[in-house]
Amino acid sequence: MTPTPARASAAAAHALLRRTRCFAAANQIRTASRAFSSAPAGASEPQGPEKVAGDDELDVAIVGGGMVGLAVACALSNMPLTKHLRVAVIDSNPALKSMNYLKKDGIPDSRVSTVTPATISFFRDIGAWEHILQQRHAFFGKMQVWDYTGLGYTRYNARDVSKEYLGCVVENKVLCNSLLLRLQEQKEDIGKMVYPTRLVSLAFPSKSRNVGVAGLKPPSTEAEELRRSNLVKLDLSDGQTLYSKLVVGADGSKSNVRQIAGIKTTGWSYPQSAIICTVEHTAANDCAWQRFLPSGPIALLPIGDNFSNIVWTMSPEEASRHKSMSSEDFVMSVNRALDFGYGPHPNSSSLDHYVERLFSDFGGTAASTKECFEVPPRAIGLISERMAFPLSLMHSHDYVSKRLALVGDAAHTVHPLAGQGVNLGFGDAAALAKVISEGVSVGADIGDLSLLNRYETDRKAANIAMAAVLDGFQKMYSVDFGPLNVLRAAAFHGAQYISPLKKNIISYAMGDSKSPLFS
Repeated sequence: MTPTPARASAAAAHALLRRTRCFAAANQIRTASRAFSSAPAGASEPQGPEKVAGDDELDVAIVGGGMVGLAVACALSNMPLTKHLRVAVIDSNPALKSMNYLKKDGIPDSRVSTVTPATISFFRDIGAWEHILQQRHAFFGKMQVWDYTGLGYTRYNARDVSKEYLGCVVENKVLCNSLLLRLQEQKEDIGKMVYPTRLVSLAFPSKSRNVGVAGLKPPSTEAEELRRSNLVKLDLSDGQTLYSKLVVGADGSKSNVRQIAGIKTTGWSYPQSAIICTVEHTAANDCAWQRFLPSGPIALLPIGDNFSNIVWTMSPEEASRHKSMSSEDFVMSVNRALDFGYGPHPNSSSLDHYVERLFSDFGGTAASTKECFEVPPRAIGLISERMAFPLSLMHSHDYVSKRLALVGDAAHTVHPLAGQGVNLGFGDAAALAKVISEGVSVGADIGDLSLLNRYETDRKAANIAMAAVLDGFQKMYSVDFGPLNVLRAAAFHGAQYISPLKKNIISYAMGDSKSPLFS
């Protein structure tokens, strides 16, 4: 969801953005994804290298078959310059064997992602979005964010930036399934591409190579050993051994690949957990809602039909209590958190009219400025299990080393209050595929560190900036202190009635702006 503006946090984030000269994560997805839809004019499609490598030798081995890992594979298989590469996805998840459309009339899964328009553009470019459209998804064009104190609120509308929607909520399994379906279209035998097993060990090329004594082995054996000595060796749990020019670590926040490579991280755990689940309403929900409570934000996201997804941040003790309470009591607690509990509804004041007029000359009035506060739809039932997971921030010191690149949660995790984590991961996938394509176009070694450094440079600054913004909001809204509450309310009002600020916040979240402040 779009981050709620606050003066202190936004100023710090803006300074960081200026120092790192970074672009917003989703904006870079759009730039990178241009390479996926067409080849350069007049260019002939490259033929694969002469077949001298064995079936156990790969160009790219992707460890992790989740959303981001599959997106890397799909992007590489879609681009003219890289679709000949030998790519493998290594993951023991049995869901990778399922490549059928998921029924729209089933109960929605509680694990969902809010994808931005720039991520949607990336999925369209790699040919996967049409498969999502045939499964359950929910576009939303409106958003409301408010504070429990009743001192402020802000509403956003896609019309503020002349767009049709602000984002789309999609179940994670639908995202994965759509990427698998697209891979099935691109590859004659996807079964040879997906290895349903676990990675046991990695061995990176050593600086000193001993390939045997000349003359004691057949020339073909010596040539094979020499070639393989410059590749990464992957031992799998089913006994197989693979060799690859490049390994992509897409195996999540506890990445085995990152740990084996010895890449250090910086981060900390938040004193919070998030509960996710699916609830039902009497009518369809078409708006994304987020309310900041003393213990953390609660979000109500449309997921299609009369269903909504709940993402509720609270202390670990509260999370345990809310997981164990009855379904009826939990639904009552949700409605209290989204409506009548903790504080009054926000109201506009006479001062807001003057603030609106003051800033209306700087970029025009946003359509949502005239929209009044609305009460979210009431939940009438809990229709899924409740899951809880701890929250943390983590960032890898390095995204790459020779023959290795980290993407998604293996490289960075952020607080979920703005729903940006998966979009950062898809930005990584797009950028890495683009860099690999550029390397292939000039005949470079795709595992060479100088090439991979271009991916790290492209992504690290944007990911750090977003992590800093979200961490700032988490810290600012975790304090219940009178004067600070007033400042937060002022920030809400600023976003509601200062149209240029509102438009820039929306553009930043959608990927069209470098900064959540004026630019």
